[in-house]
Amino acid sequence: MSKTRTRADLTEAVYQAVGLSRHESSQLVESVLETIGERLEQGETVKLSSFGTFQVRSKNERVGRNPKTGEEVAITPRRVLTFRASHVLKDRINEKRRLSDETA
Repeated sequence: MSKTRTRADLTEAVYQAVGLSRHESSQLVESVLETIGERLEQGETVKLSSFGTFQVRSKNERVGRNPKTGEEVAITPRRVLTFRASHVLKDRINEKRRLSDETA
């Protein structure tokens, strides 16, 4: 199983690739993530070319069931965050899988 990537990992990647100081790299990562979060809070769609699209959607109130008891429960209206990967990202993921399947 692969390692979970953290903000520190992103900061280190920026530091290695761009050559900013670690502090500047950290500020850059934080700024990008903060901006994305702010836009999503405002209900805007955030599209990162060749990566994917983050979107906030509203869900209406509905009736659900407790799977253990079968009891009906009201699910309150809420906003949810969705992510749709771009075709470029999907192709990269599938290409990597094909290559690993061929070597196995």
